[in-house]
This record gives sequence, C-alpha cells and structure tokens, in this order.
Amino acid sequence: MSLKNLSNEIRMSDSLNLPVQKSELVRVFVKGGIISPGDFQKIILTASSLGTTYLHLGSRQDILFPLREKNTEVLEETFSSIQTAYDTDGESYQNIVSSYTALDVMPTTHWLASHIYHYMLDTFDYKPKLKINIVDPVQNLVPLFTGNLNFIASSHENYWYLFLRFSEIDQKPWCAPELIFSYDFSKLAKAIEQLDPLKSNITYAEIYHRAIEGLELNTRPKDQELKYPESTSPYYEGMNRVAGGKYWLGLYWRNNKFTVNFLKALCALCIDTNIGKLSITPWKSLIVRGIEEKDRMSWEKLLGKYGINIRHSSLELNWHLPVLDDEALEIKNYLVRALDKMDISTYGLSFSVKTSHMVPFTSIVVERNAKMETKDPDSFNILYSKDFNPNLSEYFYYVKGVALETIPTLLLQLSYTYYDQLAAKKKVNTGKKELPERKSLKYQCSSCLTIYDEKIGDPGAGIMAGTEFLSLPADYACSVCESPKSGFRRIN
Repeated sequence: MSLKNLSNEIRMSDSLNLPVQKSELVRVFVKGGIISPGDFQKIILTASSLGTTYLHLGSRQDILFPLREKNTEVLEETFSSIQTAYDTDGESYQNIVSSYTALDVMPTTHWLASHIYHYMLDTFDYKPKLKINIVDPVQNLVPLFTGNLNFIASSHENYWYLFLRFSEIDQKPWCAPELIFSYDFSKLAKAIEQLDPLKSNITYAEIYHRAIEGLELNTRPKDQELKYPESTSPYYEGMNRVAGGKYWLGLYWRNNKFTVNFLKALCALCIDTNIGKLSITPWKSLIVRGIEEKDRMSWEKLLGKYGINIRHSSLELNWHLPVLDDEALEIKNYLVRALDKMDISTYGLSFSVKTSHMVPFTSIVVERNAKMETKDPDSFNILYSKDFNPNLSEYFYYVKGVALETIPTLLLQLSYTYYDQLAAKKKVNTGKKELPERKSLKYQCSSCLTIYDEKIGDPGAGIMAGTEFLSLPADYACSVCESPKSGFRRIN
C-alpha cells in the first residue's frame, strides 16, 4: 500500500483535513505547560477572532493555532496582557518543558511540589532559543532528554542533574559533574545559550565549563549517578480520583484539533468551579486537576454536550506524532487499526512515527526512509530503545527497509520480545542467585498517611513482599482509604 493510497483511504474514512503548515502557525509559549483558565480563554478568543476554529497542543507543551488573518496588533495586545510570549517565525524560540503536569497524576520525587516549579519557571525572564526540560525522573508522563538542556531532579532537595544534548546524532546526553540548584537554572541556561552551542564544535565539557566561568552558582558534588526508572506507557486520559477526594481529568483528541467552542466552554467551567491551573502534556493532551466531587456532574455534562470521548484504548493513546504531520498521522491510524484487528497487547509500550527530524521518546519508533527518487516505493525502519526504556537514550534497529503492510506483524513480534524480556527480568529478580541488594523504599498515602513498604508489600491486596512501588499496577489503591497510587509520596 502506498502512502498516497493510504492518505486517500483515511481522508475518506476519518475526514481528516490539515491544510496548514507549521510555518503558518502561531506558537504560544506556555512555560512548563502551566496556564490559567483565564489566560487560556484569552488565547482561544484571539485565535477565534483571527479566523480559526481549532487549536493544537505541541509536544513541547505549547499551544499552536493557524494564523488565518495576519493581524499582529491583535496578537500583541493579547499576549502583552497575559505576559505570555509567542512566535510566528517557525522555531526561532522554544517553550520550556516541565513535569508539573505529572503532579497528582502519578508518583513523583518526594520533595517536588507545585510551588517549586513555579519559582523555577519565574526565573526565566527571556525567551530561550534552546530547548530546556525541567523533569522529575520518577514520573513517566514527560520525557527526560528531549531538550538541549535537561535538568533532572536528584534525591537532594532543590538540586538537579544537568544533561546536555545538542545533536540528534548524540544519542546519549552528557551529564555535568555537579548538581545545580533550582534557582540557578535561568542564568546558567542563558550563559550556555550565549556560547551558541548548536553551531559550536567544542565539547560538552568545554561548553559547560565556559558557561559557569564568572557565575556564582550554588552547586553540590554529584555523589551518585541518575537512576533511570522503568519506563511504561503513561496514562493521561479520563476522570481519575486522587488523594483528598478530588479528580483530575485528561483530555485527548485523536487528530490533535481541539475545537474553539469546546475549549471556551471548558475554560468557563474552570473559572466557575475555581480551577486555578490547566496543564499540557507532551502527548498533546490537556489535564484539568482539582475537580471537586460536587462539580463532577458538571464536567460530565460538558463532555457529553460536546461528544468528548475519554475512553480511548491504550493502543490509541500511546503514540507520539509531530504536530501537523499529516503523513505520520495517516501511518499511525493505519497501524492502530491493523493492530487492533490482531488483538495485540501493547501494555507498557509506546510508539512514535518519524517522518523527519525529531528526538524520539518512545520505546518503539517507526521511521520512514527518505526517497532517493519520487518513484521509489515507500520503506520503513523499526527501532526499539535499550531495554524498551526510552530514558536510556539508546536505540537499535529491529528491521530496515520494510513495506508498510508488514509493520503490524513485525510490531507484534517485537512486542513478544518485550514481554519475554519482562519475564526474564522477573525470573532473575525472584531467583535464588545472589544479586546486589536494593534498598526497600517507603511511600505514604497523602490522605490517611498509610505507608506502603516495599519490603512488606500489601498482602491484603495480593501484592507480594519485595514488590517495588513503581511496579504496582496503575489501578492500585490505598488499602485503608482507597486513594489512588498517584496519591502516595516517597518518604525515604
């Protein structure tokens, strides 16, 4: 099947129509993916006044919409009033990515809280040209190393690892020799940017040491290497209960076209029910947190009124695609339908379609090969990350130069490899051979203060002693108050 025929097939069946190019988009920089409903409402109204009926969410937690009418006065008036930067010139500047969106949604590092993210982001008083990530390594909703400067939380409160990567060719990022204090990020990032590292031939170590010359930084020795958590495909959709009896709501659109009318109603309901912040995920979804039990019915009515589906399969959700990449969307839709017919299990796996330059952050990548001539047939490579963990930043080829029609069967075979690997790990971890002993961790429920001790497990819930907290199923709940797994915090 050619991509042209595939395109025609999907356009007829799904009525997809993405007529604009990235260069025709307004990119709104939402620091850390955090925005108030009031500011979001102003952006929506501005986009609507300029002729569009929908908005996109970007993989760097930004907001994008087509500029149908070139009216810079309207843009300037809107974005100066909400003190949010924007860009209409391709990718001259970059949004700052953060894992704030994972708070209350999944387990996080014990000392990280919302105010820490806000303080750090507020120190950036300029528009970065480099991609900056501020990420908690415990969660798996926001990738660790998709930036040029990747600040990764350590076990020491307010101190972070710094990983540099300025080229896609360099799969593994370089780690700075010391930990950086939270409130020094901005001045260090600005100093590195002034060295123009994307065009420089000097080494990562030289870039770092030149940047810190003359800066008064609060650092501490790096006393241990970053421990990479197991990476499982994230869950980011639906109405979900959290500690304290509140809910978070994750919203996802298959074609990443969020309609203006629905978003207007969403922001209005947020304001009416005292929702202070919205957050955007790199998976192009929107998360509303802090929904009260008394307001739950209002939210369900809103979803029903606009026909919003919040029950997509994991097979549908666990794909990452570039914004406005019509070809990648067509390939994904074809593969999802084909895999669905095969009843394939993809639990724990995530996928991306790569048709041009991009830094992958999924466990499996379907990569389209560039054609030497237009008449050449389409061909693809399949890559997988080391241990199927994209955080390790190493990818290997599974197959090269295959036709699109063969990919579903190959993905099925690759999934068997993944589950065989999991079984082998379990066998090693439960065998009688002597292995390096891992310290048992403890997590505490934020609602009733019940402690989950990995050494003891939770026998009443069928959880064996020695079971790591991060390995607990997504639907695990507190044995006392039934608060979800996301309501626990590590305490040692």
